[in-house]
Formats: sequence, structure tokens, C-alpha cells
Amino acid sequence: MAAIKSVPGSFHIDWLLFFIAFSLLGLGYVMVVSASLHLGAKMNGNSMYYPLRQLLHIIAGLVAGFAITATPLKVWEKHGPILFLFGLFLLVLVLIPGVGIRVNGSSRWISLMGVRIQASELMKLVSVIYIAGYVDRNKKIVQQALFSLVKPLVLFAGACALLLLEPDFGSSVVIITIVMGVMYLAGARLGQFVILIALVSVLARELIYSSPYRLARVTSFVNPWADAQDTGFQLVQALIAFGRGEVYGVGLGSGVQKIFYLPEAHTDFLFSVLAEELGLIGVLGIIFLFGGFILRAFYIGMKAEEVGLRFAAFIAYGLGIWFGFQAFINMGVNMGMLPTKGLTLPLMSYGGGSMIIMCVAVALLFRVYSEVTEQIKSVPKGKQEWIKE
Repeated sequence: MAAIKSVPGSFHIDWLLFFIAFSLLGLGYVMVVSASLHLGAKMNGNSMYYPLRQLLHIIAGLVAGFAITATPLKVWEKHGPILFLFGLFLLVLVLIPGVGIRVNGSSRWISLMGVRIQASELMKLVSVIYIAGYVDRNKKIVQQALFSLVKPLVLFAGACALLLLEPDFGSSVVIITIVMGVMYLAGARLGQFVILIALVSVLARELIYSSPYRLARVTSFVNPWADAQDTGFQLVQALIAFGRGEVYGVGLGSGVQKIFYLPEAHTDFLFSVLAEELGLIGVLGIIFLFGGFILRAFYIGMKAEEVGLRFAAFIAYGLGIWFGFQAFINMGVNMGMLPTKGLTLPLMSYGGGSMIIMCVAVALLFRVYSEVTEQIKSVPKGKQEWIKE
């Protein structure tokens, strides 16, 4: 199907996506409040310190998102390579002593106007935009050329190398997954993925065994109870939170793990706090919402392909893969299914830069939906039979 020329028009809102995204934002904010009141009082003498800051993060994210929804996709397609270089520049910047902010042994943040921007989060968004543009511009190469994955993966390997220097192994995995997922959906040969997955697995194994802290995380994940007071402490406390929550939870605000035992309760382990206070019902509700988000993103992507908007389609696919995979990792870590990784729960965990970037990413998906809808409406009614409902 030949691409149809894009036409400008009014903005269209996907109300189902709107409901899902704002449900995650709202539930996330409520849980951040519950998980951080005691921490604010202890660390800053103000129990509302973290809730107020998170509210500001959300507002800033919504304002930035509003600007994104007003920006045509062709702008992002045109400037994708420049944005990728800018992302690399930030990854280099965080490694410079005195510029990058070091927290818990990792240099991942840059302070900008009082807000900590995590360069890796911005790099994920940039990666989606760049790889979407790449597969759109190089359709035949991606689908026909032998080892068509090599060129883009070399570029992203450089980005991942910088991330590993921070160190941020989790974000490296997310970015590689986004790139490979989009390339696969663009028609790259399956055999190439088998070889690349094998190579990445070998490389990941070497990275784990070459780093004492990564190896400790893996071994503590296998049996956290073997050293429950040290390397396995965080995971043990998360599992206890899940156990205490049972089916209906102990009640919102009534959890004790966040107060006395569970580190990073308002950030990486917010899902455990939710499990304790809202129980299995709350856990399944969040999984259902993320599942709905992923399905909606892929639905929007498929509609975009049907009307010939390939760049828009791969933006939607990339965002769906990103949110789905990162949510899966965060939940898996909290439930003891995966080794501990410093990845937030999208749209829910506390964080300034990450929340703003996540809101921007969702706004970009809204923009994709709007342009696809306008494109469909521009097709004469007599020629719409090929557009599936």
C-alpha cells in the first residue's frame, strides 16, 4: 500500500489511552504519597516534601506533553539523528566529575533548573524516535539485506557502552530491546535475531561475571534468603510486602514495609508498597492497565501502517515495547522473578526527569493517534474499505 500524503487537521484524542494513562498517573501519585510521607518527615522535616515535588513533576510532564502533542511527527522524523547525537552528548556529560550527579554509586543524573534529568530516560525516548526513522528510511535494506541490524546496533552499542560506564545495565537492556523489537516488526530477518540474541546473551553473561555488584545481584536473586540481611535484603522485604498484602491488602497507607524495612519504596519498589496495601486486586489492576497500554499502542501502530504512516507506526510500536518491557522488568524485580535493576515503573514511580520523559512519551503516542485518525478521515468514504476496523 502506497503511503498517503499526510494532511493537517484538528487534534484527535484517544479517550481509551487517556483513561489508561491518567489512571496510571493517578494511582502512581497516590502510592507515592503513601510510600513517602514518613520519608519526607524523616529526611526533610516535611511529610509533604516528596508528594509536592512529585505533583510538580507531573505538572511539568503534562505541560511538556502538551507541547509535544502540538508538534507534527515530521519534525521528530527530520531531527531524529540530531536528537540521537544530543542523547549521546548527555550520556557523556553525566560521566564528567562535577557535572553528573552521583547517587548510590552511579552517575546517571544532570541537574537542570532544580530538576534531576536522568540521561538514560531521555535516551530511551530518543532511541524510539531514531530507530523509527531509520526503519522508515531504509525499508528495503531492513527487510532484504543480510545483517541489516548491524549498522543501527553499532550506534546503539556505543550508547549502551556509555550507559554501562555510569553504570546502568538495566537501561542498556531496555534500549537494545526497543531497537531489536522495532527492527523485527519492520521486517528484519528472524535468523539475524537468533544470532544477535545469542551474542547479546553471551555479552550480558560476561558483563555480569566481570562486575562484583552485578554478580551479587544475580546470586541474591537466585536465593535472597541466603543473605537476607545484606545482598538479599531488598528483595526479601519486597517479597514480605507481597505476602502481607494477600488478596485485598492491608489498606491504603497502612503498610509497614515502606516505613521500617523496604529501601527505595517510593521509586524502584513502589509496586511492592502497592502489593502490600492494595493486595492482589491492586497488583492485577496495574498489570491490566499496562497490558491495555501496550495493546493500545500496538493497535495505533497497526492503524498507522494501514494508512501508510510508517514512521508513526514504528513510533507507536517502540513506545509500546518500551513501556511494556520496562514495566515487566520493574514488576518482575519486585516479585522476585528478575534480578534487581534500577528501573522505575512507568508513569508511577517517584522521579522528576523520568516522570517528565514518560509524560512526553505518552503525549507522542497521542500525537501519533491524532495524525492517524486525521489521515483516515481524509480518505474518501468510497475508498476506505481497505482500512480495517
